[in-house]
Amino acid sequence: MAVSSAELGNLPIKKLLIKQSVPASIGILFMSINILVDTIFVGQWIGSLAIAAVSVVLPITFLISSLGMALGIGGSSIISRALGAKDKEKALHTFGNQIMMTLGLAIIAVVLGLFFSDEVLLLFGANGAIKAPAQEFFIPVLYGVPFLALCMAGNTVIRAEGKPRFAMIAMIIPALGNIILDIIFIKVLNLGMFGAALATSFSYFMCFAFIFWFFLFKSELRIHLKHLLLDAKIVSEITSLGFVTFARQGVVAILSIILNHILFIHGGEHSVAVYGIISRMLMFALFPILGVTQGFLPVAGYNYGARQYGRVSESISTSIKWAAFLATLIFIVILIFAEPIVTVFTNDPRIIAETPSALRWVFAASPIIAIQLIGAAYFQAAGKAGPALLLTLTKQGFFLIPLVLILPNYLGIFGVWISFPIADLLATTVTGFFLKREMNLKLVTTEDGI
Repeated sequence: MAVSSAELGNLPIKKLLIKQSVPASIGILFMSINILVDTIFVGQWIGSLAIAAVSVVLPITFLISSLGMALGIGGSSIISRALGAKDKEKALHTFGNQIMMTLGLAIIAVVLGLFFSDEVLLLFGANGAIKAPAQEFFIPVLYGVPFLALCMAGNTVIRAEGKPRFAMIAMIIPALGNIILDIIFIKVLNLGMFGAALATSFSYFMCFAFIFWFFLFKSELRIHLKHLLLDAKIVSEITSLGFVTFARQGVVAILSIILNHILFIHGGEHSVAVYGIISRMLMFALFPILGVTQGFLPVAGYNYGARQYGRVSESISTSIKWAAFLATLIFIVILIFAEPIVTVFTNDPRIIAETPSALRWVFAASPIIAIQLIGAAYFQAAGKAGPALLLTLTKQGFFLIPLVLILPNYLGIFGVWISFPIADLLATTVTGFFLKREMNLKLVTTEDGI
C-alpha cells in the first residue's frame, strides 16, 4: 500500500524507508536493466562501436532531460516540506510552476541540440569511427527528450506526496517497453542504430503517458490553471534547489566529455566502449543504494518541514547503514564475477581483456559511498541549497575531473580507472565531515516541534 503524505510524519522510520526505498529500488532496477539490455543489444546485434556511440549520446540527452530531474527534485523538496507544514496551496503552486519550467526549458534545449547537433556530438567525444553511429542515434532520441524531462520531474513529485508504488510503475513501463521495441526495431526490422533510437524515444512517451494519467486521476495535487502561472518567489526557490541536481548532471556531462576524449587519445574507440560498459554497470549495480537515497528524500524532507528533527536524524543513520551494507555486497559480486559480466556485452577480445580489471577498480570504494550519497541528499531534502550544491559536486567536480586530467599522463589508461576510488574516498571524507557537524548542531541540539 502506498504511503500518504501525512504518514511520512507518523509511521516508524524503518517502516517508512522500506515502503519508500523498495519501490524506488525496483523502479531504478528496471530502468537500469533497460539501459543494460539496450547496451547488450546494440553491442551484440550492431557492434562494439555502437556501445561507444550510445556512450557519447546518452550523456547529452540525460543532460537536457536532467532539467526536469533538477526542477523535479528542487520542487519536490519544497512540496515535501510544504505538505509537512500543512501548506497544500504552496505545494500545488510549486508543482504547477515545475511543469511550466520543465516544458519550456526542455524544448529550448532540444531546439539548440537540433541546430548544433554536429558540434555537440564532437564535443562529447564522437571521434573517428564513433561519429556515424552517434549521429544516427542522436536525432531521434532528442525528439523524445521533452517527454523524458517531464517524466523525471513528475516522478519525484509522486514520491514527494508519498506514493512510491506509482513512481516505481512509471519507471517499469518504459523499461519493459524499450526492451520489447529494441527487439522489434533492431533484431526483427534490422533498423540498426536508428531502430535503437526509435525504441528509446517511444519508451519515454510511454512513461509520460502513465505519469499524465496519475496526476489526472490518482494524485493529491490537483492543480488548476492559476497554479501554472509562474511565481517569482517559487521559481527562485525551485531553481536554487534544482540547480544542485542540474549542476551535478552538468558536471557528469563535463566528466563524460573529458573521459571520452582522454580514453580515445590513450586507447582509441575500444577504450571508449570499455567505459560504456562500466558506466552502464555503475547505473545497474548501484540501484539499491540509489533506491535507498530516493526513499530517504521524502522522509527527511517531510519531517524536516514538520520540525521533527529526531526522525530526520534517525532516517539519516538508518539509510546510511542499509546503503553501506548493500554497497558492500555489490562490490563483492563485482570483484568475483567481473569477467563473465563483461562477456555478456561483447565478443570483442580487446574489450574483454581490458574491462574486468577496470570494472573492479571503478567499484573499489563502493562500500563507503553511502555516506556521500545520503549526506548530499539530506541537505537537499532540508532545502539547504549551498551545502547541497557543494557536496553534490564534490566527487565529480572537485576530485574526479582533476584526477582524470592528471593521472593518465603518468599512468596511462590505468590512471583513469584508479581516479574513481580515489575520488570516492575524498568525497566521502568531506561529506562525512559536513553531515556529522549538521547532525550534532541542528538535529541533536534542537528539540522536535520547536
